[in-house]
Amino acid sequence: MNVAELPKVAGKLTPNAPLAPLVWFKSGGSAQYLFEPKDLDDLQSFLRNLEPTEQVMALGLGSNLIIRDGGVRGVVIRLGKAFAKVAKANAVTLDCGAGASGILVSSTARDNAIAGMEFLRSIPGTVGGFVRMNGGAYGGEVKDILVDCDIVLRDGSFRTIAVEELHYSYRHSELPDGAIVVAARFKGKPGEPAAIQTEMDRISESREASQPLRSKTGGSTFKNPDGHKAWQLVDQAGCRGLQIGGAQVSEKHTNFLINTGDANSADIEELGEEVRRRVKAQSGVDLQWEIQRVGVVK
Repeated sequence: MNVAELPKVAGKLTPNAPLAPLVWFKSGGSAQYLFEPKDLDDLQSFLRNLEPTEQVMALGLGSNLIIRDGGVRGVVIRLGKAFAKVAKANAVTLDCGAGASGILVSSTARDNAIAGMEFLRSIPGTVGGFVRMNGGAYGGEVKDILVDCDIVLRDGSFRTIAVEELHYSYRHSELPDGAIVVAARFKGKPGEPAAIQTEMDRISESREASQPLRSKTGGSTFKNPDGHKAWQLVDQAGCRGLQIGGAQVSEKHTNFLINTGDANSADIEELGEEVRRRVKAQSGVDLQWEIQRVGVVK
C-alpha cells in the first residue's frame, strides 16, 4: 500500500519512518508508515477509513519495547501532545491523556494534593502503556488506581471501559485486540503535597541507585515468576555482565539489558533468549519476557 492509498489525515503521516530514535534501546528498523494524529477525531477517521487488513500498532515512549531490525509492517501510531494532557477531574481523580508520562501524572497528582500515584514517577512510559500492561513498581499497580479508560478500536469506534472489564493480572490486561488507549481516569486519595513529594523523591533515589538509568535500556526485561525475583534468577545463573555483540546484561541490575553502543535488536533479543536458557538450566524456572518484541526479524 502506498501513501496515496492511505486515508487523508490532519496530523503527520511518514512512510519508511526510522523507529530506533523513538525507542529506549535505540535499535531496530523502520515503520512502513508512522502516523501521528492531530487529535482524537483524526485518529478515529484514519482507522475508520484504513483498509481493515492493514496492521496497526500503538507506540508510546518505547521504553519496554524491542523493535526488530526488519522494522514494522503496516502503520505505527504515535500519540503526541494532543494526547498528553493531565487535568484534575475531581478532588481525588485525574483525567489523563494516553500520551502523558508517568512523571507528568504523578507531579500533577502532587500539585493537586492527590496521593497514591507516586509509583508512576518510576515507570518510564506513558498512560497508554501503563493501562495496557498494568504497569507497576514500588508497591503500586495501575489496577489499584484506574477507574476507566477510553479506547479507539481498530474500526475507529470509541468505547469507555471500566477497570473491572480489563481483568487485570500481573503485567497483563484483556484490552480488546487492536484497541488503542487514548485516555484514562486515575483515582487516588487526599494527601499532602510535601509528603507526596518526599515519597516521589524516595522512589526516584531508589531507582537511580539500583537501575542503569543512564544506559540505552528497555526497563525490566523479564516478569517476576511466582515466588521469585527475576534479577536474582539471572544473577544466580551467572549472567551478570553477559554480552552478545553490543548487548549486555547490566552489571547494576541483572533484569535490565543494555545497548552498550552498537547493538542491533537481534543482539538484544538473542541475549535475552540466552539468559532464559541459562536460567532454565540452572533453576528450572522458565522466565517470561516483560519487554514487548515486535516487527520483522531481518
